[in-house]
Amino acid sequence: MSEKKVTLVAREIFGLYGYNINYCNVIFLSDNELLEINKSFLGHDYFTDIITFNYGERKDIEAELYISLERVMENAENLHVKLEDELYRVIIHGMLHLCGFKDDTNELKNEMRKIEDKFLELVSRETI
Repeated sequence: MSEKKVTLVAREIFGLYGYNINYCNVIFLSDNELLEINKSFLGHDYFTDIITFNYGERKDIEAELYISLERVMENAENLHVKLEDELYRVIIHGMLHLCGFKDDTNELKNEMRKIEDKFLELVSRETI
């Protein structure tokens, strides 16, 4: 995974949707560590691949993306995709959540997936 690509795609996503980036940290945890955050802060008792927190106000991104690397690895294997591609997808997914995108219905999940695919294509280009 390239930090440069993550930075550039963050600028693309947040710029497109009118957000200012003050900071956006990506933090890798185990399944159990992310489960504890999920329980403590969101009241959810299940594993997930990413949890996002934005501490900024309005259009300012001051965020942390907490990612379970174990979950991303398992997802990549189950979906038969490269680990790097799945990792970029999860990071992009978290950034879209920070921009207000929701995925709590099948329709919204499908819409979000299309947007993720657009930004994944951007990441896959050698010029980014």
